[in-house]
Amino acid sequence: MTDARAATIWRRWGYGLLPGDGFSYFLHLRPAEWPIMAGHTLLGYVLAVGWSGLVAGDHLRAAVLALVIWVVFLNGGTLAINSVFDRDEGDIGYLRTPPPLPRHLLGFSVALLVAGQALAFALPAGFRLAYAICFAMSLAYSVPPFRFKAVAGVDWVINMWGFGALTPYAAWAASGRPLDLGHAVIFLSFCALFAGLYPLTQIYQLDEDRRRGDRTLALIFGLDASLWLAAGCVVFAFGGLSWAATILGRSAGPVLVALAAWLVVLGIWIRERNRWTPHQHQRGMYWALAAWAVTDVAVLLVFA
Repeated sequence: MTDARAATIWRRWGYGLLPGDGFSYFLHLRPAEWPIMAGHTLLGYVLAVGWSGLVAGDHLRAAVLALVIWVVFLNGGTLAINSVFDRDEGDIGYLRTPPPLPRHLLGFSVALLVAGQALAFALPAGFRLAYAICFAMSLAYSVPPFRFKAVAGVDWVINMWGFGALTPYAAWAASGRPLDLGHAVIFLSFCALFAGLYPLTQIYQLDEDRRRGDRTLALIFGLDASLWLAAGCVVFAFGGLSWAATILGRSAGPVLVALAAWLVVLGIWIRERNRWTPHQHQRGMYWALAAWAVTDVAVLLVFA
């Protein structure tokens, strides 16, 4: 416990500010992921209002509220529930050296999710529906007796739709703009892109998942097939983004640059896969997340 609480200056400051287990509750919301989640969420808002609407602040209050609800209440609550039922002993996604689980973390995380659904009623119906779907998927993903996180294939589907497609759509829906075909294809392309990213987030935890008995997608497929599956999904996703550019009459140049970033990351990973340690595979995951961020920027350059 002492090591986890004193691991960084940030943690020492946090535990000094929030005595007892107070800061542990915050850490298990995994705020290190919030910038990534916020960026992908806001992408939908910028696509909805365009650069001129962003400068003018169109629907800005709705966008800020949607961002807080989606990132802190939904995503934070979901990851905290993951912590409760996973009980990982080592590093976990976006949280190295996790502190011991606070006593009331389950109740705290469920309360966040419920509060987020209540707040969602201040926004358009599309946002409320997207939140409700992800709320249900979050519980089914982590909580027994379902615990679909441990069912290879189901965990993949939940994440590709929840993070990939519904996250940017939620911010789009918060603006009140109706969904057209071209932008629907963009969101579906992100669904496919996350289908490629998801097995990459599991590779570094293969040994721990095997020990715990969880049959994750990456564990079922194995290292080689997981990497090639990821590559195939990424190529398919960029095919969809290129199609969306054709539908909306845009140049796909920046999208192809983002594709090149993905191919570099995956090419190195596939080449070095059998020599890498779990720590290096974890670093590969963060490289893939960087490629995701490049993709978000490319999509905004092309479609906003």
